[in-house]
Amino acid sequence: MTFELWHLTLLVNMADKDDILKNLPHSFPFRMIDRILEIEPGKRAVALKNVSIDEPYLQGHFPREPVMPSILILEALAQTGGIAFHSSFEKEEGGVPFLARIDEFRMKGKVVPGDSMILEAEIEHIFSNLAKVKVWAKVKEEIVAEGVLVLAKGPSPVM
Repeated sequence: MTFELWHLTLLVNMADKDDILKNLPHSFPFRMIDRILEIEPGKRAVALKNVSIDEPYLQGHFPREPVMPSILILEALAQTGGIAFHSSFEKEEGGVPFLARIDEFRMKGKVVPGDSMILEAEIEHIFSNLAKVKVWAKVKEEIVAEGVLVLAKGPSPVM
């Protein structure tokens, strides 16, 4: 007899993922997420960033050997963590998450044009308007960056 194990996860449908991405306070060129792949409300989020040679920051970092700056990888992970944290808010609650503290962060590899980076964020604990979030980025199943971030819920920016 064969048993299939079902992962019991409340996943957000694709239309909702598109709405969430549209409602991020970031816009080009500072939105570091191309697509939301998965959201488990209040628990975790998975996103995708395709790194293209056309990214404006790659023109000078570095001209002969372009590498995505680690601070922008950190920003992509913070945005993914923000999506996970924001999904825990009630619909009527305003505000957006922002990076309040970097507890730990390590680069373990480089990200270059042509790479597809999978960004994952898992909420470890929510304390009122703060969340401790474990984050990591992978390229081809290899972790290239990881850390622990503290995100805070702040007022919504004026659009």
